[in-house]
Amino acid sequence: MNRWRFFIIVSVLLVCGISFSSQAQSKKRVIQLSGVILGEDSVSGLPGVHVYIPKAQRGTVSLRNGFFSMPVLPGDSVVFSSIGYNRKHYIVPNSVNEFLTIIVEMTPDLTYLDEVEIMPFPTEQVFKEAILALNIPMDKGMDNKNLNAELLALMLQTTPMDGAANYKYYMDQYAGSVSDRYGPRTNPFLNPFNWAKFFRDLKKKD
Repeated sequence: MNRWRFFIIVSVLLVCGISFSSQAQSKKRVIQLSGVILGEDSVSGLPGVHVYIPKAQRGTVSLRNGFFSMPVLPGDSVVFSSIGYNRKHYIVPNSVNEFLTIIVEMTPDLTYLDEVEIMPFPTEQVFKEAILALNIPMDKGMDNKNLNAELLALMLQTTPMDGAANYKYYMDQYAGSVSDRYGPRTNPFLNPFNWAKFFRDLKKKD
């Protein structure tokens, strides 16, 4: 009896050990999947990307810098989706550690539309009639009134400076302020040597 009792106890322990070991082997490891999602022209990351596992019905969303982190299991299929981008799929490998870091690059989903030509007329026939109805004098050429010397001089005086003239005026003022930083600006009319040179050239009729 003692032998049979010992045999039964050993058999029960062996069965329990085998069941515990099989449960431990069947239990999969949890991996912390982290990474950064980048766009085609993105440097700091792509925010608002949905990262989810359809089989487990759980997921997360990438942050403002494109970073995401979520727990996964080996063999899970992770889907990355965002509006305006093609979906990306990633399979978690089996032989990984407890932490896994990846970089996902999303490609834009481009949709090319047919070319649309916009015209101010409903039909081409109406456009031709409008062109033929125009009465443009083509033989008179340029109006000589616009070439009046007084009118051109008045336009030159009243027309404001353009961008190039404003830039030149600013640079001249800046150069003058730099040269006058360490001393007052001299007036050439108050220089006696300039007057002497002027009278000498005047006598020589230069």
